[in-house]
Amino acid sequence: MDVKYINPFINSFLTIMPQIGFSDIKKQSVTVKERNLKSDGVMIILGIVGTMKGNVIYGMDTESGKKIASKMMMGAPVNELDDMAQSALSELTNMVTANASMNFSNIGIDMNISPPTLMYGEDFEVKTNVDKVLCISILVDNIPIEINIALDKM
Repeated sequence: MDVKYINPFINSFLTIMPQIGFSDIKKQSVTVKERNLKSDGVMIILGIVGTMKGNVIYGMDTESGKKIASKMMMGAPVNELDDMAQSALSELTNMVTANASMNFSNIGIDMNISPPTLMYGEDFEVKTNVDKVLCISILVDNIPIEINIALDKM
C-alpha cells in the first residue's frame, strides 16, 4: 500500500490534536485488516468522495472516547457518552478528516467528506466497501485511536 494514503491522515493528527490540547501524538503501527471491523466501543464513519471513494472509520474504546471528549470540552468531566460527548468526538473526526482532505489536495488527490456518523456500544461490526482496510494505530497522550481507511483506490 502506498504511503501517500497514510501520511495525510498522520499529518492531520499532528496538526489538529495539539490545537485542542493534546501534546504527545505517536504513530504506533500500520496494518491491513479484513473488511469486517469489530468495534472496541466507538466507531465514527465519514464517507469519502472524489478521486477516491470509500470511508474512513475512526475507532476507540469507550473510555478513550470519554477522555478525548473531556479534553475537547475544556476538561469537563465526561462520565458517559451523552449527546454532548458524541458531538465532540464527531467534530474531532470531522476536523481531522477535513485537514487530511486538504493534505490530499496538496498532492493532487481531490476528495470531499460526508458528515460523521457515530456508533457506539458493545460487540458490533462495521462491514466496509472494500476487502482490505488500512489501519493506522495512533496514541494521543496515551489514548489509543485507530484510523481505518477503506478506499477503492489504494
